[in-house]
Amino acid sequence: MNLRALVLSSAAALSFSTAAYSADAIVAAEPEPMEYVRVCDAFGTGFFYIPGTETCLKIGGYVRFQTNVGPDESGSSDWDSFTRAQLNVDARSDTEFGALRGFIGLRGDADNTTSRSAQIDQAFIEVGGLKVGFHYTWWDDDLSGETDILSSNDTRANAIRYTYTSGAFFAGLGVEELEALSGTPNNVGISGIVGLSEGVVNGNLLGSYDTDTENGALRAIVYAKVGPGTIGLSGAWASGANAYYEESEWTVAAEYAIAVNDKLTVTPAFQYFGTLDTNGSGDFTGSRDAWRAGLTVDYQIAKNLSTKITANYQDADSSATVAGGETWTGFFRLQRAF
Repeated sequence: MNLRALVLSSAAALSFSTAAYSADAIVAAEPEPMEYVRVCDAFGTGFFYIPGTETCLKIGGYVRFQTNVGPDESGSSDWDSFTRAQLNVDARSDTEFGALRGFIGLRGDADNTTSRSAQIDQAFIEVGGLKVGFHYTWWDDDLSGETDILSSNDTRANAIRYTYTSGAFFAGLGVEELEALSGTPNNVGISGIVGLSEGVVNGNLLGSYDTDTENGALRAIVYAKVGPGTIGLSGAWASGANAYYEESEWTVAAEYAIAVNDKLTVTPAFQYFGTLDTNGSGDFTGSRDAWRAGLTVDYQIAKNLSTKITANYQDADSSATVAGGETWTGFFRLQRAF
């Protein structure tokens, strides 16, 4: 065998051996790409995309410790402390009808070792201007301080409402189930609101009708930025006691929220109530009135940690059947939000 034949035969053997080895080789699979959570800034701060979807999710809430002070606040005790845990889950996405939102708010209160409760604070679906579910009514949006009483009973209900917004103007119409508030079967409430925000002034006018009592209530609120703070003015009137407002026939309230600095806000406030008593049909009668004044202090201790302290004094006229007199109430609150 000459040199040329030896080289060719060796090359052929090497090629065969390499091909046989390649056929038996184990090829490792490449790892799947990891999908990281993406920030969703379309709906504000704190939202992120649920992996594999176009739905944005925000998880938040707070832990609150509060001590209330007042006559017989807890049984015969003049003070009572409780702790609250609030968890909110907010899911949003874009649709051809506008932003689609699903919101769940869970709340648990621990008053003491034997008195604890957990409940749904809110649960609703919102798309465009339509809102359906268990949520706060417009009557919950009172003045910013803790002195005024501008609504009655629970301000949450199963409801359907629609809000139209155009620039600085908005208007809404809602239908609320009132059975849980009044205890009367088939009780329904109808509410309407109009509002405007223009420069340093914004306000709204709210009206509601309780079909069971056949009485309604009107409430107006106006805010105006003046000097170092914001003035809040409100007035309410009721044709008779109803699920929305039954404290008095009419009332006026005022406050001035003074922004001392970026952490401290001090809010003095005053409210007057005219015609307190009602007869058996719910009509307001008599001449008893009342007034209350108070001070609320809000302080931002650190990011997501705040405290609120309020003290209120009330003086109500007495009658032959209803006790009045002077009372002091207030509370201290420490809250960690997230």
